[in-house]
Amino acid sequence: MAGNSLQLDVTILGRDYRVACAEDEKADLLEAVALLDQRMREIRDKGRTAGIDRIAVMAALNIANELLRERKDASRAGGAAIDAAGARRRIRDMGEAIDEALAGQSKLF
Repeated sequence: MAGNSLQLDVTILGRDYRVACAEDEKADLLEAVALLDQRMREIRDKGRTAGIDRIAVMAALNIANELLRERKDASRAGGAAIDAAGARRRIRDMGEAIDEALAGQSKLF
């Protein structure tokens, strides 16, 4: 990780997690946490998916699908580039947050 490492306490879907990140990536990580929390709440509130692990996977799939759609649209629009490194970093951060969220979960099935 670039920069000094720090530990952040974040809340996703009402659960608290401690997440490590580079100091210079704190704002991006907090933005990713807010997005993930919002999407997970939307999925939970629709009532179609039970279990935090399934909700997290559905949210991750929705976010990944949107990213891929944006990349395709940018490519069709004459190659207007998106920040691929930034997108990869955010996906990695979201993946780490999801992994940490699921790590403490006992098997639900």
